[in-house]
Amino acid sequence: MHDSLLKDFGLPSPRIAVLGLNPHAGDNGMMGDEEKRILAPAIQQAQDQGIQAMGPYAADGFFGSGAAAKFDGVLAMYHDQGLAPFKALSFSRGVNFTAGLPVVRTSPDHGTGFDIAGKGVANGGSMLEAIRLACDVRTHRLAYRKMAANPLEIKPPKPEYGGR
Repeated sequence: MHDSLLKDFGLPSPRIAVLGLNPHAGDNGMMGDEEKRILAPAIQQAQDQGIQAMGPYAADGFFGSGAAAKFDGVLAMYHDQGLAPFKALSFSRGVNFTAGLPVVRTSPDHGTGFDIAGKGVANGGSMLEAIRLACDVRTHRLAYRKMAANPLEIKPPKPEYGGR
C-alpha cells in the first residue's frame, strides 16, 4: 500500500491506517489477541522501515468518526470491513483500484451493473472517475520513474531504420 500511494498517487509520505481484525480492535485482548500478537508487531515493523502506518483501529467507528480523513490509505483486514463503508460514503463516484500490478487497473465502485444494463438508469459518475483515476495513476507512475531513474545510466542509442 505504501509503495502504491507513493508511486501511483504521488504522495511523498503517505499515512496509512490499519484496521483491527476483531470487534473493537480486540478490546485490549478481551475479544481476540490478533491485534496484539500479529497486527501491532507488523505495524511496528512497517514503522521501523519508515512507513507511516498506525493502528490497529476499531473498524466499527473508524469511518463514521471522521478518522479516515486523517489518512491517505486505509488497510482493511477483509473485503466488507473496508468496502462497505467506502461504498456508503462514495457510491457513484468511488473507484476500485488494484495496486501492485504492472498495468493500471481501475473499475467503477458499483461493479458490472448487469442488473440495470440497457435500462437507461445507470449513473456514469463512477466510470468517469475510474477513467480519470487511471489517467492520473499513469501520470504519477511516469513521474515517479523519471524521478527515481539513475541519471548516470547510459542508454544505448535507438536503432535507425529506413536506411540501407
